[in-house]
Amino acid sequence: MQSELSTIEIQPQSAHKYSVIWLHGLGADGHDFEGMASELHLNAESNIHFIFPNAPIQPITVNGGMHMRAWYDILEMSLERKVDMAGIYQSAKLVEQLIEQEMDKGVPSEHILLAGFSQGGVIALHAGLSYPHKLAGIIGLSTYLPTLEQLKTERSAANNAVPIFMGHGILDSVVAIESAKAAFHALNDLEYKVEWHDYLMEHSVCIEETGHISSFINGIFS
Repeated sequence: MQSELSTIEIQPQSAHKYSVIWLHGLGADGHDFEGMASELHLNAESNIHFIFPNAPIQPITVNGGMHMRAWYDILEMSLERKVDMAGIYQSAKLVEQLIEQEMDKGVPSEHILLAGFSQGGVIALHAGLSYPHKLAGIIGLSTYLPTLEQLKTERSAANNAVPIFMGHGILDSVVAIESAKAAFHALNDLEYKVEWHDYLMEHSVCIEETGHISSFINGIFS
């Protein structure tokens, strides 16, 4: 596993007060959500450092061993039955390094938000909920959470009250909405503050969801 992630970055135009680390899905790269930065119309946009890391390139079992950017291997199509736990933990560690790089620049952890789509959402949720310092928020889009059992004992008390946004398409044929709903209900049972939205879309992001994400972030970064 590589020691650090390459990144696409959008630097703040004014004082660097906040950071958003946004993780792409399987087979994409950091450019995939780069355009979201301007589409969100955030009040604090000029103060935000946007970081879009590139996942490591690795063989993916369900794709016949084809090499592509991935946060962890997909071992079989039933996503939660057989899971590459080691890959999830390795990628979470790499994301923690990105958080710490921002903290080294003087940005407090509670001004750093994690976001992720699909596989990237798994890492954002897992890394965020187990991170030892308080974060600003976590956004999980079209995603699920195969490490729920582990988080019951590995969760960080610092992020017990972290605001979480989950959004999912009801027509998603890649990550079934039932898997996302199961994660949402389990996080609720663990008394996390989770905002849930579903949309008439497939495995993607829609304009309505973009508006909801904007409101969520604007509620955190003033």
